[in-house]
Amino acid sequence: MRATLESTTLIKTTMNKNEQQKIMVVEDDKFLADLIIQKLRAKGYDVSFVSNGESVMSEVEKVMPDLILLDILLPGVDGFDVLGKLKSEEKLQNIKVVILSNLQSKENIHQGKTLGAESFLIKSLVDLDEIVTEVEKVLNK
Repeated sequence: MRATLESTTLIKTTMNKNEQQKIMVVEDDKFLADLIIQKLRAKGYDVSFVSNGESVMSEVEKVMPDLILLDILLPGVDGFDVLGKLKSEEKLQNIKVVILSNLQSKENIHQGKTLGAESFLIKSLVDLDEIVTEVEKVLNK
């Protein structure tokens, strides 16, 4: 009985830690965004959603996420511009960013990392579990 109680306490502690961490998903593909959001919420994260580049900065200032999962090809302002703005503002520059895009050229990956992204995932090469794993890895750095 004691071992079970300790296991339950450990699970609750882990869930509470994740619930304190905020993730913003910036993705114009609503279907993909819904899948990612469901997966992250199931892991206990507080997840918000933005579907276009123009709204990101105002939403980031309201939510102040710990991590942004950022698409590059967005309506309005593209993800590279969003990333550049985030990293140029002192109060926002410590927000971790993981790029999730189908742009897979070396130039795009280099540009994302140069602008300050922690990592660059290629949508067509990763599944939902790999996205969550990368988010957790970056949040725990």
